[in-house]
Order: sequence, then structure tokens, then C-alpha cells
Amino acid sequence: MKKEILFILLKDFADWEGAYIGPYLNFGCGPDIKSKYVVKTVSVTKDPVISCGGFKILPDYSIDDIPADYAGIVLIGGMSWFTPEAEQIVPLVKNAIENKKLVAGICNASVFLGMHGFLNEVNHTSNALEYIKAFAGAGYKGECRYIDSPAVRDGNIVTANGFSALEFCREILYALDAYTPKMIEKSYRMNKTGVWEAPEVE
Repeated sequence: MKKEILFILLKDFADWEGAYIGPYLNFGCGPDIKSKYVVKTVSVTKDPVISCGGFKILPDYSIDDIPADYAGIVLIGGMSWFTPEAEQIVPLVKNAIENKKLVAGICNASVFLGMHGFLNEVNHTSNALEYIKAFAGAGYKGECRYIDSPAVRDGNIVTANGFSALEFCREILYALDAYTPKMIEKSYRMNKTGVWEAPEVE
């Protein structure tokens, strides 16, 4: 049975930030390389959520009916991570961290993680150090663990800046041991360069 990865989507979420990782987790890494995961969407309620690009998503779960056996959560960025609505996601993040599940946040979702102290003891990144310090507030005390990189993985915690959806995807695939390193790097190169690489002959 495939393990569920929950994509957390709030109002005006940044649709491109999940555009790479969604298919790799839900479909596979190629025609004959299927994923052991399935993507499910979560929002505060089951009401439709509209992205900043105008895509309308009907969530699979609200925060009140999430199954206990999910494998990880992916927080997709957007401006709503600074609203009271986002505060309702905090217990879910705590649960995931306590149970050593994947917690991944990109762009303002990484700031949200910093705001609530989830990044204080792990290596991480965000849109910029000054950005996360300015918007995360007093809860963020992880400046010494900040790495100026497109995406950072520290155990089960993955963070990325808002311009690095592809690097975010790569680090999540590694964190979940979704495919072999060779497959992950090949898929990354092809998406990054736009150059197709033929399958290797066994």
C-alpha cells in the first residue's frame, strides 16, 4: 500500500512550488519506475482552495480528519503563512516532527517553520537570512544554523527558497529515499537543463 504525503495548501498558495515534487511522488520517476508514495492535499477546511495562479483545488482532507499513518507533509508557500489560518497547521507540524516524518517547507512556509521554532536546531534555508529574521519574529533563533543555499535537507526536515522548486523536489526525494541517488540526480539534471538523457543500457 502506498504511503501518503500530505501537501498543505492555504489560500493563494504558490502552485509552481509543488509542480515538480507532486508528480515524482504521485506518479513515478519514469514509465517503468513507479512511486511508493501517493500525494494527498490538505487545507484548514475541505472548501476549495485557489492558488495564486488561479488553480482551484478540492482538498482530500481538512486538518481535522488527517489519517495518523501519513508519511510526511509538504508545506507549499504563499502569503497565507502569515495569517491566523496558518496557526491551525502548527499541531500537524509538531506531530510530524515528533514522529520523525518528513516536514518540508518552501518560501514563506519555511518562514512559518522558523516562526514557530521548528528550525532552531536544524540546518535550514529560506528566502534569505534577513528575510526569515524579519518575518519569523522572536520564535526564530536558528540564525547559526542558516545555510545560504537553494534547498537544505537535515534529516527529515527540508527547506527551500521560493525560487528553488526543483532543488526542493530533489531534497525531498532524498529525504524519503523515494528513488536511487542515480535516478534522483538524472531527473534533476534533465529538468534543470532541459536536455533529455537516454535510459542506460543494462
